[in-house]
Amino acid sequence: MADVLFSSLVERLHPCGPVLNESNAAYVMDTLEEVARAEGWIDVLKAAEPALRPVLAASPYLAGLMRRDPQRLRETLITAPEARLKAILMATEAIEQQALTMDTLDIPAAKKILRHLKADTHLLTALADLGDVWNLDHVTAALTRFADAVTCAALALVVRDETDKGRIVPFERGERGILPGLFVLAMGKHGAGELNYSSDIDITFFCDLDRLPIAGQVEAQTFADRVARAVSTMLSERTGDGYVFRVDLRLRPDPSSTPTVVSVPFALNYYESVGQNWERAAFIKARPIAGDMIEARQFMTDLTPFIWRRSLDYPAIADVQSIKRQIHVYHVDERLDPAGANLKLGAGGIREIEFFAQTQQLILGGRDPSLRSRRTLDALDALRRAGHLVPAVAKELKQAYCRLRDWEHRVQMIHDEQTHELPEADEGRLPIAALSGFSNLSRFDLAVSRTLRLVNGHYGELFSEAEPLSSSFGSLVFTGIEDDPETLKTLKRMGFDQPEQVSATIRSWHHGRIPATRSERGRELFTRLVPRLLEALNETGTPSIAFTRFSRFFVTLNAGVQIQSLFLANPKLFKSIVEIMGFSPRLAQMLARHPTSFDAMLDAGFFDPLGEELDAIVTREVERVPGDLEAVMNALRRVGREQQFRIGMQILSGRLDTEAAGGAYARLADACVNHLAPLCLEDIQRQAGRLDGQVAILALGKLGSQEMTATSDLDLMAVYLPDDPSGVSSVKGWAAETWFGRFTQRLISALSAPTHEGSLYEIDMKLRPTGAKGPVAVSLAAFENYYTRGADTWEFQALTRGRVVWSSSADFADLARLKIETILRRQRPKGETALDVLNMRALMERERPGKGFWDFKLCVGGQVDCEFAAQYLQLIHASEGGPLRVGTLQALSAMQRAGLAPAEEVEALASAWRVQQSLAQVMRVSLTETDDPHNEPEAFQRKLARAVHTRRLDTLEKKLRDLRKRARQAFEKIVRA
Repeated sequence: MADVLFSSLVERLHPCGPVLNESNAAYVMDTLEEVARAEGWIDVLKAAEPALRPVLAASPYLAGLMRRDPQRLRETLITAPEARLKAILMATEAIEQQALTMDTLDIPAAKKILRHLKADTHLLTALADLGDVWNLDHVTAALTRFADAVTCAALALVVRDETDKGRIVPFERGERGILPGLFVLAMGKHGAGELNYSSDIDITFFCDLDRLPIAGQVEAQTFADRVARAVSTMLSERTGDGYVFRVDLRLRPDPSSTPTVVSVPFALNYYESVGQNWERAAFIKARPIAGDMIEARQFMTDLTPFIWRRSLDYPAIADVQSIKRQIHVYHVDERLDPAGANLKLGAGGIREIEFFAQTQQLILGGRDPSLRSRRTLDALDALRRAGHLVPAVAKELKQAYCRLRDWEHRVQMIHDEQTHELPEADEGRLPIAALSGFSNLSRFDLAVSRTLRLVNGHYGELFSEAEPLSSSFGSLVFTGIEDDPETLKTLKRMGFDQPEQVSATIRSWHHGRIPATRSERGRELFTRLVPRLLEALNETGTPSIAFTRFSRFFVTLNAGVQIQSLFLANPKLFKSIVEIMGFSPRLAQMLARHPTSFDAMLDAGFFDPLGEELDAIVTREVERVPGDLEAVMNALRRVGREQQFRIGMQILSGRLDTEAAGGAYARLADACVNHLAPLCLEDIQRQAGRLDGQVAILALGKLGSQEMTATSDLDLMAVYLPDDPSGVSSVKGWAAETWFGRFTQRLISALSAPTHEGSLYEIDMKLRPTGAKGPVAVSLAAFENYYTRGADTWEFQALTRGRVVWSSSADFADLARLKIETILRRQRPKGETALDVLNMRALMERERPGKGFWDFKLCVGGQVDCEFAAQYLQLIHASEGGPLRVGTLQALSAMQRAGLAPAEEVEALASAWRVQQSLAQVMRVSLTETDDPHNEPEAFQRKLARAVHTRRLDTLEKKLRDLRKRARQAFEKIVRA
């Protein structure tokens, strides 16, 4: 055995597989033979030739190493591989010592030597691996030992350079190494001693900034960051001699927002407060390799309670399990295709074996230190010995791990690329198969497929009773600091335009950068919520847009645990919220700007039919605050927003029909007026003194007819009756017109002025007598006189919707209603009224034509035609006792029942109005005026199309044109009759 260990590499080499390309191998061998003959080592080369030819034929990278420096090949072949490795490591360590001791140091020369030593290491490990001299453990250990040595050397070179520049003051070198206070941890496979052939190295710098031996004018954090970046550059910079290692510094706490070197107190606080389970898993493999080892060991000791928790509650265990459950497990009969397979991150890959071990280590290792192995193979053995893993499964996973790592190395040896994917093309996989000992690609593919299937099967059995956190579309992994390739593919299949952006955003939420995920419990819940969120976003038809809108909402949430728990407990509710993000930008914007609107959804009766309870809801909210005007204004804005959101949700969910939705919006507005008007009256009395009299607020327009939509303003009119027409207020001496006018202005402001809670309603007072030119409040006498002598027909039409919403007394409310009815029931000439209605409609078509097909109000055959017909019928029949109704459908129905309108025309008008009001309700709650339904998701288009009992937008348009045509004909027939 000793003879074997000390024998040269050439004596121990075996061919790894077939020679794929004889001409490629011959070309390099000819060059090598020429040099070997000249230098007297042709016999060594000939002895190695059978083992070298398959490598030269398959790997351009290794062929280049040999061809460019035949002496490197000679030294590698004639030396025992263990001795060769020792010489490489000693040469690397010598650079570290020179940096500390030499009077003058040539850093560029040192960088050149390090790159040559890396090439020496690469050639040695490749030939020892492919030649069946070293097994996987030997190969990864050799690569790791060199990475350790070269990191120490680079740090020493940088420290020497900083010393020469006067930034480091003299200090006594002892146990704290070359730079007291600063230390380097190797993470990932480097930390575990499992470095792969073309891996980067994950190293993390930490520092006790107070211990740094720096000059007084040097800022500690800046200095430490400069050192870390310089080490990284020294190793990763590509020169004419190549590079040493690509360096990844991102496994530090929250790398997007922290400096390159993290202070020890900050790091400990971070891991204790917002550290995630994947970071605990990462620290299983962490190992100090350079710098202040005393500080490093203390840091790892202090971090032990974070990594190895002695007790875990169920949610914490479930969150650890989620690391595994985010990866999609394939069905038994699904074949995992080797073409394009990612041997590390793909299904059945290396990561699944690592997660298989690490998740169990995190759960069990807190109480059993024997399970805390850094290396994956050792961890599997430890789990087996402790009885947590069936011996047969442990054996199969260890064998699969070694095969996958071997294949991964061969993939990387082709071009020295940090890749883990088998090429999709057969010709791309052939060299890897040859280096792996397969003369037949089909057999190689079969071996790969079986291995992936085996690993994925065992992986699927782990925590199999728990809910999956992947998707039917594939894996959804958002742990770590970089995008998971399989997850990006999943997101693309789900329809996201920018998978990288979605992945980065979700990972940042996992880092606790938003209030909803700042607590450990919030992050645990979010882990479970993510796959449901992404599936629901996919179902909207526009997942990218919906995700952006959801993001605006989610980042503003403060009650993250409560709301995420609600989402998980109520999938239908959660799906409804996501649907809003997909096709209701208006509601989505409301949630983003005012996330408290969502609080209404926490009520058990959120989706219960809305009616009189709206009044009670508003009253309860008002009673919670002081009784002053400002407090009530803010309370009404809060509850108004919540209930508008609730009404909108019920419209979108189909729980509120057309008439009920309009009535709910109107009832909410009525309640707001009823709470604000008395307070405004009291406010004016305090300011100007008392003035005896009565006042009422009339609703007109859509509020009056109780046909409001989400965007309706309030058409109001104030009518007053002073006890003494010549009286004045007791303090300021205001006349009735001024006093009631100021009250009305105060009410308008209370309803419309923005406060810190936002706005409530826009107010339109133009429908009062004399319009915008007249006083904002009208005396009852002036009101009656105007409609008796000066009003136009269109104003009487508007008055058919008149409704008292508040009055200072019940008697005055009754009087106002009586006056409205008296005015409307006066005799009027039928022909003249008909002509006025037709002329007004024609004027509107000229001066205010519909803005397009989706203008339900003003287009020909739109709602105005239906409303004008209903108003006309009421005006001409009221004097004879005909029915008066504020709502369009109620008026049309009453006229038909009274025999005052033909059934066919009423049906045409009612159908057109009802369908267009239904469409308007959905569109007003969802879109802005400029949005075109054709540009919205199919799901939203189907929701619109349901208004005419179809599923297609083009069918809806066809039916709507027909309805409008019939409505216009009915309008003209009724008015022209």
